[in-house]
Amino acid sequence: MEQSKPLIFISNDDGVEAPGLRHLIECVRNLGEVIAVAPSAPRSGQSSAITVDAPLRITACPGFDGAKVFSVSGTPVDCVKLGLHALVPRKPDIMLSGVNHGSNSGNSVIYSGTMGAAMEACMVGIPAIGFSLLHHSIAADFSHTTPYIIDFTKKVLESGLPQQVCLNVNIPAKCVPKGFKVVKAARGYWTEEYKEYKDPSGKPFYWLTGRFVNSEPDNDETDEYWLDREYVTVVPVKPDQTCSSAVQLISSMLCR
Repeated sequence: MEQSKPLIFISNDDGVEAPGLRHLIECVRNLGEVIAVAPSAPRSGQSSAITVDAPLRITACPGFDGAKVFSVSGTPVDCVKLGLHALVPRKPDIMLSGVNHGSNSGNSVIYSGTMGAAMEACMVGIPAIGFSLLHHSIAADFSHTTPYIIDFTKKVLESGLPQQVCLNVNIPAKCVPKGFKVVKAARGYWTEEYKEYKDPSGKPFYWLTGRFVNSEPDNDETDEYWLDREYVTVVPVKPDQTCSSAVQLISSMLCR
């Protein structure tokens, strides 16, 4: 690889065959050398899970738009960890995750394999961005994500990100975004999360479903508010989940 070009490391959670991964490669192929390492099958909702009970296998896939592409028989974080260990020639200049098929706004960032991959790179000092389109269909139109992917990637390559901060970017679907807002994640919760069914023998089983309930729908400082108004949202995210402001309070409570 040419040392003069930035090294762009890409992963996702929808699998190596996902159109969103191909679109992300297309967007940034002219910005540097690209290596993509993605799960061999869809692994959504894996958060920062790692494989500890099975061997991991790397498979070289056909290159795409000049990018080297590999699959890993594991989670998105497995892809990042193993890719950095065995596949990249040097530390990447940036790590991009996505483009995810579906939203990662609000508290979905906790469950997201897309953002799990981005946060893994962030923890080892690589500037990282996770991109998501608010459309689950395999046939989703990613074209309106292109200018934002290129612009944000260029700016992060030029200026970097604060230490231990990565970006969670969500892009509205079926519209031309009106712009973007840098905001915080909306507070909320999931309801009606499981639907019960009966198998042929009459025994119940459950299927994950549900919907996100926004606890602050009128708060114009949140991602959900602006996504509803057809804006791209950018939420700075920290892998460190320590609540520093509560340390003194908890210490006083437990030590009395």
